[in-house]
Amino acid sequence: MDPEASLLHKEADVDDTLRYLRDKALSRKPIGLDEALALYRVGREAPFSLMAAASEIRTAFKAEKISLCGIINAKSGRCSEDCAFCAQSVHFETNAPEFSLVATEKMVEKAAEMKLAGIHIFGIVTSGTRIETKDEWESIIRAVREIKALGMRPCASLGLLSRDAAEELRAAGLFRYHHNLETSRSFYPAVCTTHEYQEDIDTVLAAEQAGLGTCCGGIIGLGESMEQRIELALTLQDLDVDSVPVNILSPRPGTPLANALPLPPLEILIAISLFRFILPDKDIKLCGGKEANLRQLLPLGIVAGANSVMTGDYLTTRGRSTAQDIEMIRDLGLEAVMGENQAQ
Repeated sequence: MDPEASLLHKEADVDDTLRYLRDKALSRKPIGLDEALALYRVGREAPFSLMAAASEIRTAFKAEKISLCGIINAKSGRCSEDCAFCAQSVHFETNAPEFSLVATEKMVEKAAEMKLAGIHIFGIVTSGTRIETKDEWESIIRAVREIKALGMRPCASLGLLSRDAAEELRAAGLFRYHHNLETSRSFYPAVCTTHEYQEDIDTVLAAEQAGLGTCCGGIIGLGESMEQRIELALTLQDLDVDSVPVNILSPRPGTPLANALPLPPLEILIAISLFRFILPDKDIKLCGGKEANLRQLLPLGIVAGANSVMTGDYLTTRGRSTAQDIEMIRDLGLEAVMGENQAQ
């Protein structure tokens, strides 16, 4: 048997397998499916060893810096998509708030408020498949310009996007475009049936081709397997996205996943570590559901490889204060980056 292949065998030594794949990640050599599954076996046997190695990789590429981002729910509810996890879909009876696009001034005021709290990456998030009207689009473009003028890095999550629209956002000063794939291609039909997976891929590619940074990840805990989480990470590796938000399902009453069982915290931490190995030099961002699902192990999400945190409230659920997140980061002996020199 090839010496390297032997390290991936089910009976391989944990330390040897971990050392080999850690060094491969540190060299930016792609990790494939079989290798990621070997890491998963290591994680089940020695989860804290896996996390320690992932933390080494994070430090090598991101130093001791943890970036913070925040968002505004700028348009809520009445979404025609049928994503099984989402309280904003018109297909489900939920109590999610419904409102049209907020005024440009409100977006900018929220950004300024978050800047005072120590956040310098700020995202405008809207419900729906895409921005449909000229008035909405022009309001968002104005907001991007004004948020940029505050000295912040404006981001946007506006649904499906064309190359021309992406170029207009970049010209206005947008830093990154956010568009999650949500899950792997193989599991996607169990999550959404109202548009094709390839449309999401095409949106990410349009943003990249326009010269925008890309923020693209998904949600774990939808019923997918660890292999399918790895499949998502490998797709993100192929797309060469810049930032990878990792959300953990918080079941919303009225949605098809309302009764989904929570993932064990250690399984979440193993998944975060696998994302760090597969995407060694990317921003791995702890996002929605981190508080409710990781509970007392929340700081270990950073130890497991995350170098970025979404802070404050989410779209339809409460988060926690930026002050708490900054305290957590500092208690870990790390730096909460609060200026222009934050992780890219």
